[in-house]
Amino acid sequence: MGPAVAGSGAEPMIDNGSHFLDRVPGMPLPRRSTRIAALAAALLGASVLAGCGDGSSGSGTADDPLQVVASFYPLQWMAQQVGGERVEVSSLTAPGAEPHDLELTPRDVGSIQDAAAVVYLSDFQPNVDEAVGEARGPVLDARDATEFLPAGGHHDEEEDAGDDHDHVDDPHFWLDPTKLAEVGLAFADTLADADPDHAADYRANARELADQLSELDGELQSGLADCAQPDLVTSHEAFGYLAARYGFEQVGITGLAPDADPSAKDVAQVADFVREHGVTTIYFETLTSPAVARTLASETGAATAVLDPLEGLTDQSDGDDYPSVMRSNLATLRQGQECS
Repeated sequence: MGPAVAGSGAEPMIDNGSHFLDRVPGMPLPRRSTRIAALAAALLGASVLAGCGDGSSGSGTADDPLQVVASFYPLQWMAQQVGGERVEVSSLTAPGAEPHDLELTPRDVGSIQDAAAVVYLSDFQPNVDEAVGEARGPVLDARDATEFLPAGGHHDEEEDAGDDHDHVDDPHFWLDPTKLAEVGLAFADTLADADPDHAADYRANARELADQLSELDGELQSGLADCAQPDLVTSHEAFGYLAARYGFEQVGITGLAPDADPSAKDVAQVADFVREHGVTTIYFETLTSPAVARTLASETGAATAVLDPLEGLTDQSDGDDYPSVMRSNLATLRQGQECS
C-alpha cells in the first residue's frame, strides 16, 4: 500500500527561514526545500506503509524477534517456549500482580494493537477481552484450544446451587500440564499465521513443549498416586484442574473469586469438614492473604502450606518458571496430603 498524497490545489510554499511565502507562479522550489520535501514524503510513506501492515512487529529471527503479547504469566511462559528465539513475549500482568485485577494502560492497549500475535484467556480479565478486538495480528483465546471444567463444587453444594460459581467454567486450566500443552499446540498455529516462513519451527517447538509437559505430568501422577488424604482444602477454588487430574477432591473456603470474603458460616462449615475428614493441611496462595486459612488452621489444629496457583511469579514463588513451581507444588502436596 503506497502513501496517498492529498492535493489541496494551493500553490507550493517556500521557506524564507522565518515564515512561508506564496511562491511566485512558475518559480521552482529552492534546492533546500526540495530536500526537505523529499525527506518528509519518505517519512510519511514509511509511516503509512507501517500502518497498512499486518500488525506484525519484527521478522521472527533471533536478531529481530516477533513482539508477542500474553495476558498473564502461564500464557507468557507457554508462548515463549513455542516461539523460542524468534519471539519476544511480554505479559500484560506485572510480576506479583493479581491478574484478575488487571487494569490496562494506554501503552498496554497499544502493545496489543501492534503485536505480531496475542494469546489470552477470555472471561478472566475483562479489560483484555475488550482490548484484543483492536489487535491487528492473529489472536488465540485459550478457551478455543482445550476443554474447560465447570467450577468446582462448593463445600455446601445444595445450599450454593444457585450461586454464580456453580454455573461458570473454572479458568485455571494451566494447573493441568496436559491442557497447557494443548494450548501450546494451538498457539503454534497462531504464530504460523503471523510468520509463515517459520511455521515449521513453531510447530516443532510446540511438540517439544508437549513432551516436556507430558514428562511433568508423569512426575505428578507418580508422586501423587498414593496419598492418604484425598481432600484438598484451599483458600479459594483455584485448584480444580489439579484436583481432577491427580485424584483429589477440592474444598475451597471461598469460590473462584480470590478476593471474596467468606462468611462466618462458610468458615464454620469448612472447619467442621476439616475435623470430620482428618485434614491436616490447609493451603493458601502467594498472591492472596493467608489470614482466613491461618485462622481456620488455628481453630482446627491443622497446619498451613503455600500452594501456588501460578497466576504470576513473585519473589515468594518457590521456583523461577512454570515447571519448577509445579514441582514445588508436588513436593508440598506430597507432604500435606500424606503421600507415600
